[in-house]
Amino acid sequence: MNPNDVLITFPELLIWFPLLSGLIAFFLKEEKTAKRWSVISSIITLAVVAVSFFFTNKELYYHYNNVSYVWMPSIGSSFALMYDGMGRMLCLLTALAFPLAFLTTYNTRYEKPNHFYGLMLLSQTGLMGVFCAMDALVFYFFWELAIIPIYFLASQWGGERRVQVTFKFFVYTFTASLLLLVGIIYVYLHTPDGSFSLSSFQKATLSSGKEKFIFWLFLAAFAVKMPLFPFHTWQPDTYEQSAAPVTMILSGVMVKMGVFALIRWLIPVFPHASVVFTPVVIALAVIGMVYASLLAWAQDDLKRLVAYSSIVHVGLMCAAIFARNQSGVEGVMVQMFNHGINIIGMWMVVELIEHHFGTRKISELGGIAKSSPLLTIFLVIIAFANIALPLTNAFVGEFLMFNGLFQFGKWTTALALTTIILSAAYTLNMVQKVFYGKTNEVTAAGAGMVKRGAVTALVMVVIVILLLGIYPKLMLDLTSDTVQGFLNKITGL
Repeated sequence: MNPNDVLITFPELLIWFPLLSGLIAFFLKEEKTAKRWSVISSIITLAVVAVSFFFTNKELYYHYNNVSYVWMPSIGSSFALMYDGMGRMLCLLTALAFPLAFLTTYNTRYEKPNHFYGLMLLSQTGLMGVFCAMDALVFYFFWELAIIPIYFLASQWGGERRVQVTFKFFVYTFTASLLLLVGIIYVYLHTPDGSFSLSSFQKATLSSGKEKFIFWLFLAAFAVKMPLFPFHTWQPDTYEQSAAPVTMILSGVMVKMGVFALIRWLIPVFPHASVVFTPVVIALAVIGMVYASLLAWAQDDLKRLVAYSSIVHVGLMCAAIFARNQSGVEGVMVQMFNHGINIIGMWMVVELIEHHFGTRKISELGGIAKSSPLLTIFLVIIAFANIALPLTNAFVGEFLMFNGLFQFGKWTTALALTTIILSAAYTLNMVQKVFYGKTNEVTAAGAGMVKRGAVTALVMVVIVILLLGIYPKLMLDLTSDTVQGFLNKITGL
């Protein structure tokens, strides 16, 4: 086959298909039709990602996985996409997350379902674009495309305080987006060829003082999205008040936008400032880990407990990236995917509990194992993965990250390691009280709470947990080129 015969690449397909599916969903007025269309289209997107993993023709690899069109030539911006190992891994996570969210909540009814599912699929489009973009302006365009639908989803479907909470979310993310845009424009004005390409950004001529200042503009934008302490306060409220599928995507996938951006954009573009501020960033990350762990321990609300636990895991990823060594970065690559799967699994269980019993208060639940042993089995496996038990998917990633952090500083690692004990404590305490405590009036009628769609989704999560726990080499090999390329760029700094 001639490379010139390639009409559309994988990253293009992963962007245009969800975009088209989302636009079509807006016109599907019947609830059942909108649901089925969303599930089917999300599964097709997953199939496209799966097919891309089996494409091994090296002669055509570049033509299938990279694309660059002239977009705005007057300002040096091209529609440039690249489907490298890290991009493929995060696109796989994104492609998995949406059918999992749709299947788990298939029996939940939403007002104006066509709008709900249309916005969800548009958000998927933005996420795919962020993970493939190699042009700063294209990256920013998809960054906003991923976030804007979430504003509407969080404000129109959710809890009683959703409008107030969404406003806070909007203020945080809009401010962060403005900082990012200012930073992008400033770096662009200092590129040697007046281009928005990543390679041009890495060659930008910035003085030491200017680089340090612009570094913080980018970091603030990415820190809000992860979120990194002290930019995290929007997160627990938003997760608590948003509809379950929105929370799953926010927690499982969108936080990876920030982690991904540290590796793809922040450190390669501002290498010297990254070295200077490494101790500050790692300190913020570790403080946030301990702080969030203590807050998770004090929670009586299942959603807030899971929300704070997510901050802990993302904080460790951030610290491991700035440790700037192979072990830490390899661990982050593995853990970005594994954390997404595990946290989505936790949200799935929480949603099933709240939907069936009408509460998510730990103090009001108990004894669910007696009436729903199947859900209990799923939860125990996912909970063990969440605390990185050996033979679960998170173990290798956390081990590599802590090893990388140890190479940076022993005392820092010792403080971070306390969160492992705290994580095990609050997670197992939750499992014991909610599932193995005494059955009460609320939880007595727990039979039949796990429907077919939810069972399918939970089985998929458990398979991934066990498969990558036993054979993590799949993810390590997939992202090895990205890790090596990142390390080569920062060597000697």
